[in-house]
Amino acid sequence: MAQVPQTFFDALAVRTWCGLALEALGRAREEIDAINVYPVADGDTGTNLYLTVESAVAAVEAVFAAHEVEASSPGRPSLAEAARAMAHGALIGARGNSGTILAQLLRGMAQVLAADGENAHTDGQGLRLALRRAADAARQAVAHPVEGTVLSVASAAADAAGGADGDCGTVARAAYNGARAALAATPGQLAVLERAGVVDAGGRGLVAVLAALVETFTGEVPGRVAVAADARHARVEASQGTQGVAGATECADGAEEVSHGSQGVAGATDCVDGAEDGGPAYEVIYLLEADDLAVARLRERLDALGDSLVVVGGDGLWNVHVHVDDAGAAVEAGVEAGRPYRIRITHFGAGDVHTVRGEGRPRERVQRAVVAVVPGEGLARLYTEAGATTVLARPGEPPASGELVEAVRRAHAREVVLLPNDPELRHTAAAAVDQVRAEGIRVSLIPTRSAVQGIAALAVHEPERRFDEDVVSMTAAAGATRYGEVAVAERQAWTMAGICQAGDVLGLIDGDVAVIGADVTTIAATVLDRMLAAGGELVTLVLGDEAPESVAEHLEARVREGYLAVDTVVYRGGRQGALLLIGVE
Repeated sequence: MAQVPQTFFDALAVRTWCGLALEALGRAREEIDAINVYPVADGDTGTNLYLTVESAVAAVEAVFAAHEVEASSPGRPSLAEAARAMAHGALIGARGNSGTILAQLLRGMAQVLAADGENAHTDGQGLRLALRRAADAARQAVAHPVEGTVLSVASAAADAAGGADGDCGTVARAAYNGARAALAATPGQLAVLERAGVVDAGGRGLVAVLAALVETFTGEVPGRVAVAADARHARVEASQGTQGVAGATECADGAEEVSHGSQGVAGATDCVDGAEDGGPAYEVIYLLEADDLAVARLRERLDALGDSLVVVGGDGLWNVHVHVDDAGAAVEAGVEAGRPYRIRITHFGAGDVHTVRGEGRPRERVQRAVVAVVPGEGLARLYTEAGATTVLARPGEPPASGELVEAVRRAHAREVVLLPNDPELRHTAAAAVDQVRAEGIRVSLIPTRSAVQGIAALAVHEPERRFDEDVVSMTAAAGATRYGEVAVAERQAWTMAGICQAGDVLGLIDGDVAVIGADVTTIAATVLDRMLAAGGELVTLVLGDEAPESVAEHLEARVREGYLAVDTVVYRGGRQGALLLIGVE
């Protein structure tokens, strides 16, 4: 779809750029994955960059949607609001080494774009400053910067933009051309790239993002980008459009040529003569709530534990990425610094992306798996113990379709049952299902609307029986479970039970507000009584961190005294948003 070129860098330009960047990375994802050889040849740089930008897009769209529904707003966010949303979305969704660096690049730009919150837009000069700040911020975030990587490409883009006079389109085009030239030079700067005959994968992704910036301001789509080095290697070029990577790359040592077209990391990665051998065994990533002083100490400790250390963020929220042999020590360091969450540990030898390290064949798929979105760490543990692959949804941070796709891939099964556990995720989950079905995975989406419905479905899951029978049984169990919730109102609003004020306690049944009050225990008891009025055999209570300690005991006693033959089970959900989730089946 043709885009109307933006004259200035305003909120709409931020939105347009993010959308175009996501499309560009979607087209180039497999190509970038295929040339990923540094710092670890794990073949996921393109996917990580895509997921990072997808999270940024979701955050920007949420800001626009909020202004569209609020009568008091002007109908469009300010440049500062859109830029901050972009940076925050990228920060919380950053994946892998390159994704974390890209998040810092966007944060650096946002610091300039949002510096004067009164300005509705900025011009070419503002874009030059933003690109410079981005490159400097990214370099400062990396413990030991290496030339020939995305950092070199970002610096070259900022240098080229700094010498360009004109509007945003002129500056963007100069940055893109500078980045493209720097990308072509990366094999001469980094030996592992030269041996593999490819350019840096993270830098290639940044060039795609800058190409989207050019398109935003000019309407033009920049041309072809070389992904293989010249010199002794075959020339492989990829279209910025839909061609992916065509042909083959000749390995420096005369190894057999492998087509990159659809083989993931096979190809350029196979040409590397053990560049990653002897390196750390684990990649550890987590979000961290901590102050600046604690993060400074954390950097020193993690730097001593491993390599590829990147810590990005600020204002109390950070994204930490490191490669280590002792994953537990890396997480413990985060606990000492503050509150880590969304912890992701990947064993490079486990082959959870494409292949088992050191082997040329994919690891064998299991027959069936369950993938579930869960709202808190406590439920994530519960689901994991029951055998499910989980996607953690923090309050106000719903997962994007790319995260669901990645979770399905991580489950590594021929058949997958997906439990979104949230009615707001139905379209996101459906998009993820369409994508993984195209990859040959059989997937069934059960439209669970709450984590308690997911618990009921998981309880009757039997991977040994036929897939269709299993799905029908799980769907029936979820459908037979009524779900309730006790939460605190964030703002004044109209509800089915009347007008609520900020701070009121809300009791919801099957997604609708049924009762409004001031006491959590009283509201919870009212919700439970109404749900049990239609009968039930089992009550499931999931307590959030902020729920009163006495509420579970009160509700358990109420069930024992007033409802014969009804059992109660209590779980700790952690930081799940709602004070209490209730299921009745």
